[in-house]
Amino acid sequence: MKAFTYERANSPADAARAAARVEGAKFIAGGTNLLDLMKLQIEAPTHLIDVNGLALDKIEQTEEGGLRLGALVRNTDLAADLRVRRDYAVLSRALVAGASGQLRNKATTAGNLLQRTRCPYFYDTNMPCNKRQPGSGCSAIDGFSRQLAVVGGSDACIATHPSDMAVAMRVLDATVETVRPDGKTRGIPIADFHKLPGDTPHIETVLEPGELITAVTLPKPVGGKQVYRKVRDRSSYAFALVSVAAILQPDRTGRVALGGVAHKPWRVEAAEAELPKGAKALAGGLFAGAKPTKENAFKLVLAERTLSAVLAEARG
Repeated sequence: MKAFTYERANSPADAARAAARVEGAKFIAGGTNLLDLMKLQIEAPTHLIDVNGLALDKIEQTEEGGLRLGALVRNTDLAADLRVRRDYAVLSRALVAGASGQLRNKATTAGNLLQRTRCPYFYDTNMPCNKRQPGSGCSAIDGFSRQLAVVGGSDACIATHPSDMAVAMRVLDATVETVRPDGKTRGIPIADFHKLPGDTPHIETVLEPGELITAVTLPKPVGGKQVYRKVRDRSSYAFALVSVAAILQPDRTGRVALGGVAHKPWRVEAAEAELPKGAKALAGGLFAGAKPTKENAFKLVLAERTLSAVLAEARG
């Protein structure tokens, strides 16, 4: 681990200003992903800004009837909140499906959204990786790619986003609230928050330098049957090969987002019109233009079967 300086922020705006002032600065809260990356020297921040004291750990009702989740709400507390369990069950189930209890006790709402990929070549500093070192190449495309993206990738990167929570946030149409170094705030629809790799896979979100996530807002509950199903190589402590977050209404309409298949939580709203026709038609719309490798082409079949199981569960 390389040497770095450290400070505790006094307010969200102060934290954002500090991050913009010091080149190479990073925010730290739970640190469940960042500290691992620092030990491997994949991340080497020059300055850490501790945001744990900023009172961003509340879950509050909004005037519109939704919930505002502070950026520092721990995953355990979010999953256990009675309002979340009642009105946003897909989110609670996604959180419980992710990581271990110990990690959920430390991991935060904002940190979960900002997790970096678990692509094995990203973690192997002896191998080229455009996400870790822009312009060096992508070892995964012709390498071990079983766990990686089948849709939305590029010639520069086929990594996947690892978060379970983000998939549920995508199906719920959440909004990410931030503060910039100049003190201005903005709301970013979750659909726009994560970027596809294109030629710049190292740029993973639309956050500007120094911009700090302060909360995530959930809209008014939409009801329906909410399901989160995660398929993985072992039953716990593993990232998704395919995951499905779904909200299904009695009239067979609804919303579906997938994890484990793309560089970001994958939702194609136009494909949801195919929901009444079943999993095969829905999968056809979700995976239009898919470019799997020989090692991960099975994900297309696995996703269709998982969608079928989710629809059967939701419809009884």
